[in-house]
Parts: sequence; structure tokens; C-alpha cells
Amino acid sequence: MSVKIRLQRHGKKGKPFYWVVAADARSKRDGKFLEKIGTYNPNTNPATIDLNIEKAAQWLHNGAQPTDTARAILSYTGALLKHHLDGGVRKGALTQEQADAKLATWLDEKAGKVDAKKSGLSKAEADAKAKAFKAEQEANAKRIAAQAEAAKVEEAAAEVTEEVVEAAAEETPAVEENNEETQA
Repeated sequence: MSVKIRLQRHGKKGKPFYWVVAADARSKRDGKFLEKIGTYNPNTNPATIDLNIEKAAQWLHNGAQPTDTARAILSYTGALLKHHLDGGVRKGALTQEQADAKLATWLDEKAGKVDAKKSGLSKAEADAKAKAFKAEQEANAKRIAAQAEAAKVEEAAAEVTEEVVEAAAEETPAVEENNEETQA
């Protein structure tokens, strides 16, 4: 029986969520599996990977073959490095303490890179929010200025209308007197 380390899809349509599992190569993609090793959520930025490195390394020692995507995930989390270092320990090239120290150093560097990416993304998001807020303030200022200008125009139009009405009121009695004379 050949064993594969592969992804098993869960989640809803358009929002995939994967389990990383060790399964018989003949079983269906979302079917029976031997052991759940971890999870993978590609919907977040950066993708969220929760993997039990010890279990993954144990399955690799037993001969499990990862799929291409699973291999990338195992490499990203350090499971392949642990498998490689454990091979060196078995051959006598390293001691277990040296292997553990190398893995810990690599994991710390990887965590630093991931944190740098997260902070870069949050900074970019904050910059975008600040830029949008500034643009909104400018748009609001223009709108308020336009409203003030429209109010001045309406005021001027109202004054002109009042003057026209007053002028018409002054002329109206004379016209009424002429109308009374012509009727008599």
C-alpha cells in the first residue's frame, strides 16, 4: 500500500480550507485517510498553515510521498528539513542536538520572514486607509465649498427677485390707475 501526504478539501464553494492528511494513494481525494497531519487555509494573507512537524516527518520516514502542493507546504513549515536532518542523524553525520539546533534556527528565521511580511501588509493596509481618508476629506471640503457657493448664488438670486418684486409692486399701482381710467 503506497501512502501519499496530500490535501483534503473542506470549506464551502469559493472558500477552500484544506486538511493535510496521510492517505492511501487509491482512496478518493476527500475520502478515507490514515491520519490528519495539519490544516492549510489559503484564504488569509499570508496563508495559514498549522502542521504537526513530528507527525509529518514520521510519515516521511515511513515512505509516504507528498503531492506537489503538500511538498511545498511541508517545505514551508520545515517538515522536509526535519526529515533531512533526521537522515543525517541516522547516518551519524550529526548529533540529535545539532539537528534540533539547526531546525530551531531555521524556524526562527522563517518566523521572522513571516512576521516581516505580515507587518508589511498591515503597513500597506494602513497607508491605503490613510490615503483614502485624506481623499475623502478633500472631497468633503470641495462639496462643502460648492454648497456654500450655491447658497451665495441662491441668496443673490433671492435679492434680485426681491428687487424685481419691489419694482413691480411700485409699477403696479400706476398700471391699476390707468386701467381704472380706461374703464370709466
